[in-house]
Amino acid sequence: MPELPRDTVLGAAVMAPLRPDEVMLAEWLADKGSYWRSHAIMAVLGGMIAGVVLAVIGNPTPWVGPVAAAAAMGARGWYLASEALVADWRLTNQRLQGPGGREISLAQIKLARPFLGDVQVVTRSGDKYLMKYMADTAAVVAAIDAARSGQGA
Repeated sequence: MPELPRDTVLGAAVMAPLRPDEVMLAEWLADKGSYWRSHAIMAVLGGMIAGVVLAVIGNPTPWVGPVAAAAAMGARGWYLASEALVADWRLTNQRLQGPGGREISLAQIKLARPFLGDVQVVTRSGDKYLMKYMADTAAVVAAIDAARSGQGA
């Protein structure tokens, strides 16, 4: 099967190079286990909701809802995996770089916190970034906080 080209909607696949006075402190790649775990959670929740709705409206086969939700989340996960699992984030002593050319100066980061199994980064101007599918969200938050306070990772 021929290789499909990457979609350019998210911007360049390659991050900007480090500046001469910049030091890389950490790099995080999307975690395959976290990716599939999030899809399993969505399938379970979606299946429960679909089953309840079908039962409430009197459908004689409410079991179809959970089965369809599991199939849909499996198909979605398989289809999007090639895009989602190449996302990586890089923390330096000056900025946080992400997929699609995202760059956040450490001085602009107001808050980094775990958010539903991912990491949410909030800037002083109110912009929000979601670092999805991180293997260890607590370690990511700790590294960002340490870099912001000038202690390194």
